[in-house]
Amino acid sequence: MHRLFAGICLGLASLIAAGAAERNFELGGLPPGAPPTNFVSTLAGEGKPGKWQVIDDEVPFGLAPLDGSQPAMAKKSVITQVAKDFTDEHFPILLLGSETYGDFTFSTRFKIAGGVIEQMAGIVFRLQDEKNYYVLRASAGGNNFRFYKVVNGERGKLIGPEMAITKDAWHELKVECDHTQIKCFLDGAQAIPTLNDNSFSLGRIGFITKSDARSHFTDARVVYTPHEPFIQGIVRDVLMKYPKLVGLKVFMLTGTPPQPKLVAGNNETEIGRPGETNLFDVILNGKVYYGKEGEIVSVVMPLRDRNGEALAAVRIQTKTFKGQTEENAITRAVPIVKRLQEKITTADDFK
Repeated sequence: MHRLFAGICLGLASLIAAGAAERNFELGGLPPGAPPTNFVSTLAGEGKPGKWQVIDDEVPFGLAPLDGSQPAMAKKSVITQVAKDFTDEHFPILLLGSETYGDFTFSTRFKIAGGVIEQMAGIVFRLQDEKNYYVLRASAGGNNFRFYKVVNGERGKLIGPEMAITKDAWHELKVECDHTQIKCFLDGAQAIPTLNDNSFSLGRIGFITKSDARSHFTDARVVYTPHEPFIQGIVRDVLMKYPKLVGLKVFMLTGTPPQPKLVAGNNETEIGRPGETNLFDVILNGKVYYGKEGEIVSVVMPLRDRNGEALAAVRIQTKTFKGQTEENAITRAVPIVKRLQEKITTADDFK
């Protein structure tokens, strides 16, 4: 079974259809009270950051039988936000990894277990940052189901019906994104007419609650159309022009706190791996590094946008030759970096 948090493997589960892939986020292997790792706890709005934990809860195997009897239950690890911050505009968010998704179907089961000020559970999707994202959420306190978007920190129009959301009961929430079309489902039924919005084309996915709401989440799953980052296409073009390159890798600072991560390279299976600490110096201070190991020479240089601001670090690896020096290695690397920079204008080109 794939595991979700600390020491847990988040990975590609299987190809489920031509051009589509699936990720299942299941909890396991952590004792109650353990905090999630490999995911990002962040906050939209005001107040203190949330506190997410793994706990045990009784979860039904599936939907209720048609005869009205109760579905079979089993104890299972779920994730919940336990901090009690009564700030009104307080939205704890738990992002499910650093991956971004464009066209996808995301579903999760949730239970609103408590809360004095708020009783709400939902998801964020196509999230750019804490001030730009879509939300789909259910409120047991307000008895409604709503979609809205946040742009530059401003919440847009609330869209969705008034409807009973049972507290202390498990529900399924699902969203389908296909280009600009967004479909929102609750317990297997489309609860909001199909929306059309082009504010965000892709972004990250996560859970969201509000104020002191105590909500549980489990069985999160995304079926998505893999997309190639723009920078990876540029790297491929450069590798075709310079076929003698041994290696070409691009690193960016991502996450909270920022860490160097491989975002494009000649070996696509390595994308997402962390980079060395000296990459901070390259990206933040524009420093150039040279190294030699056996017959391989490496040059690491900043990759700049049209305004000269360093956005990333490029590692260029070539075979050494007689008379190889640091100076001529850097001279050979400069036109490769320039070719990459011809196509790069902003940080969005790395998505």
